[in-house]
Amino acid sequence: MKINVRQIVVAGVLSAIAIVLGVTQLGFIPVPNLSGSATIMHIPVILGAVLEGPVVGVLVGLIFGIYSMVTDTTGLFTNPIVSVLPRLMIGLTSYYTYKALSGGNGAVAAAAAGVVGTLTNTILVVGALVAFGLIPAAAIPTIVPQALVEVVLAAIITVLVAQGVNLVRSGRTTAAETKDGNY
Repeated sequence: MKINVRQIVVAGVLSAIAIVLGVTQLGFIPVPNLSGSATIMHIPVILGAVLEGPVVGVLVGLIFGIYSMVTDTTGLFTNPIVSVLPRLMIGLTSYYTYKALSGGNGAVAAAAAGVVGTLTNTILVVGALVAFGLIPAAAIPTIVPQALVEVVLAAIITVLVAQGVNLVRSGRTTAAETKDGNY
């Protein structure tokens, strides 16, 4: 498993973005449920996986997970199985979803990666919280509105950023010209 300089830089930048989203609270959207907010802090992990592969996704997920564990004030995220492991898995599931679908429509592949990465985070974190008795299973239905907001935001943001980065990387700045000179 090799990692190049660009991947290290992208992992660092996306990890920093995840931390800034947490520190500034910009990564939290108020929703009326048990947690009180939906998050977009997992999106840098998804983007790392989609743009640079599973190693970058896992590295950004590791930073996100450690950040969640270190800054936890609720006592819910002190166990790395709750705070770190699900965040590592976001990078893997997002990457393999994107890779499986990227032969077709890139926007669909990016949206699917955003959805799968978000669901990976939500299902594994909530599942671990329930399994360790930190929240009751009866709380799961109250998390659904939050999960839906997170899924939609991740799908939209992942498509926009991935398509933009891929356009810049392609070297094109305009639409391709047709034979008749129209765009």
